[in-house]
Amino acid sequence: MIEMGTGSSAVHSYVSRPEGDIRGGVIVIHEAWGLVGQIRSVADRFAEQGYLAVAPDLLGENGITDDVATELGEQLFNPDPEQRHAAQPKLRALMSPFRSPDFSAQASARVSSCFEYLESSPGVHGQIGVVGFCMGGTFALSLAVQEPRLKACVSFYGRADYSVAELAAIRCPVLAFYGDQDTDLVETLPDLGAAMTEAGIDFTADVYPGTGHAFFNDTNRFAYDSDAADDAWARTLEFLAQSLSQDR
Repeated sequence: MIEMGTGSSAVHSYVSRPEGDIRGGVIVIHEAWGLVGQIRSVADRFAEQGYLAVAPDLLGENGITDDVATELGEQLFNPDPEQRHAAQPKLRALMSPFRSPDFSAQASARVSSCFEYLESSPGVHGQIGVVGFCMGGTFALSLAVQEPRLKACVSFYGRADYSVAELAAIRCPVLAFYGDQDTDLVETLPDLGAAMTEAGIDFTADVYPGTGHAFFNDTNRFAYDSDAADDAWARTLEFLAQSLSQDR
């Protein structure tokens, strides 16, 4: 864990370094549970593929632990409605930082600090991508809108509430993954795809049948789908290999 950035944009981040040559940098942005072990393991998996991986702790102030995140995540995805209902007060308490009008701006600034860290890191050569999950998928898309130097964006079940004019600022290809049971996001996907096309963005969206939100999170036995997760991981690595190998 090291600190990146200064002032309000300072953020403690987990850094995972490849053993050999660096083929690029990847920012890994966590779900609403914060920088838990599952996200750190994803960063390690990217490092095993040769990427210098940085995972910012955007919710370090909420003090959530891996055990709490696992328990609450399972309650929310549990088929028992009583379990889901019992989780709601805990979820509201966890989500309270998001209600601050300053949270989104501060989180975006912290992600940008990670980008600048990678930009100045030896061996990265400006080949930087971002991969985010749920809340992190939303901030991954936000970085793509804000940072013209970004070379690749992968969003797992994230939101993109932007106009066509705002999307037109994106300068990199975008790959997005969804589960078809995640109805709130899937129902808005045709409009997002049309807006991306109108904005001239190289946008690919894959929707996995029979899966829902958080299908990539292997610590959640109710949400995890190994087939979808394995395929999305392979697609992500292929996408990054192509996108981060240009202009070197």
